[in-house]
Amino acid sequence: MADVKVDLKKCEGAGVCAEVCPMKVYDMVDVGGKKKAQPTRAEDCIMCMACVNSCPAGAITVE
Repeated sequence: MADVKVDLKKCEGAGVCAEVCPMKVYDMVDVGGKKKAQPTRAEDCIMCMACVNSCPAGAITVE
């Protein structure tokens, strides 16, 4: 299973990861009054790296 992590300090809330993920791993959730990406369905990740490659802030890692 993939280990999907979002660095909330780096995440700008652009939502690109949620848009490009074919498995719908991410939800945009409220964190301290700002929308941030959360890998709520990490178990569904197929490690395509679309999220990693498209995140403008470089906030996502998948191992």
